[in-house]
Amino acid sequence: MSEQIVKVQLNYLRIAPRKVRLVADLIRGKYVDEAQIQLSFLNKKASLPLLKLLKSAIAAASHDFKMKTNNLFIYKITVDEGPKLKRWMPRAFGRAAEIQKKTSHITLCLKEGKERKRKRFIDYNIKKIMPTPESKQDELKIKEVGKQSNKFNNLIRKISPKKIFSVGKKIFRRKSI
Repeated sequence: MSEQIVKVQLNYLRIAPRKVRLVADLIRGKYVDEAQIQLSFLNKKASLPLLKLLKSAIAAASHDFKMKTNNLFIYKITVDEGPKLKRWMPRAFGRAAEIQKKTSHITLCLKEGKERKRKRFIDYNIKKIMPTPESKQDELKIKEVGKQSNKFNNLIRKISPKKIFSVGKKIFRRKSI
């Protein structure tokens, strides 16, 4: 059985290719479930169209090629430059400056990888993290640590913001002395 590659394209996306490549580089080579999570939480404009394209590729792979979705990974992703829309902006003294509104063509290829186990998220219980006192001495030590952290928090609250700001003023001056 030959290895099949699912290829999908998104043309004429109205985001500059340089900006789309930043997002594409993050998901290149990753499994599709990891890439979907990455794109859904990413705070970039290009992440939503790429997420939509990825979901389309996954649907095509499972429906048309009968591939297992948990084995798919992003084999290749390229972002090419599309045509530029040329606009004009008026400038001083009767001049005009050209503005280029750039477009992108994105090509995404999926391939079936090795069967893998999904990563399990570790469920920490508070009891595992917090030390349990085994004797009276241990219990006293835990209480003492708690008191010390309260003292530290009270000290921080006593420092006024004006004092902190004045220190910053001395460090970040415009003119050197």
